[in-house]
Amino acid sequence: MAKVRKKQVLGRGLSAILSDNAGDIQSAKDENADKIIGNIIEVPLDRIEVNPYQPRTQFDEESLQELAASIRELGIIQPVTLRKTKENKFQLVSGERRFRASKIAGLKQIPAYIRLADDDEMLEMALVENIQRKDLDPIEIAISYQRLIDELGLTQENLSKRVGKKRSTVTNYIRLLKLNPIIQTGIRDGFISMGHGRALINIADDKQQLDIYKRIIEQGLSVRQTEQLVKELASGKPKKSTAVKRQTTETADDLSRFFGNKVQVKMDDSGKGYIRIPFASEEDYLRIKKILGL
Repeated sequence: MAKVRKKQVLGRGLSAILSDNAGDIQSAKDENADKIIGNIIEVPLDRIEVNPYQPRTQFDEESLQELAASIRELGIIQPVTLRKTKENKFQLVSGERRFRASKIAGLKQIPAYIRLADDDEMLEMALVENIQRKDLDPIEIAISYQRLIDELGLTQENLSKRVGKKRSTVTNYIRLLKLNPIIQTGIRDGFISMGHGRALINIADDKQQLDIYKRIIEQGLSVRQTEQLVKELASGKPKKSTAVKRQTTETADDLSRFFGNKVQVKMDDSGKGYIRIPFASEEDYLRIKKILGL
């Protein structure tokens, strides 16, 4: 209960600290900065701006509604992180789901940890913190990595150290951005995996990428099957497709049931092949011959 009262005191004092007569706090040396910077205080929702560097661009509405219901029942357990900006405003560094859900829940203010940061620091804090989350899709992570490189002038080696990942991991994510936008959307929506995307990167032709992407979905190709297909196309010696293999297998099963013997159906790369019907005795041979009408 003592913690709740403390938050309420801080919340009531915020309007006085941020009043027009109090001056704008832009550094740790400014008047009243010690009452805000580095502290957890209650901040009115209408003083908070969303984070322009937020890597996540999709928010599940059902999930937000569930979080809002939890907030109504239990309150916000983990404060959001804000940075102080000009004109008595705050900007989200992290916690946009909590911020959105709090609005849905009808809250007027939320607990927040306050810090100062310039735009570069803001970008890095927001992206690095969000990259560590498990619910970002591979394309969102790739875009975040690329933004850190482009906007902060980092190398992939420096970036890998900042985010605590191997350089090869960073490279694999960034390479996904070379894929056709339709395929990137497929990864984001879960139609194919990052593994499928990594295999498709090796196909330079955009149309061919899309053709294989469609085959992955239509034929339910695994990552390994996709890698093999890409390898065959690169070598110029494509083997019979998975669909053909599946068809010959199904035909063999149907014939085996029809004749009552284990029938073999084979087809080579040119489309040539054979159907082999074995028999165990002369009597079995005559039975099969009769079935064939010979």
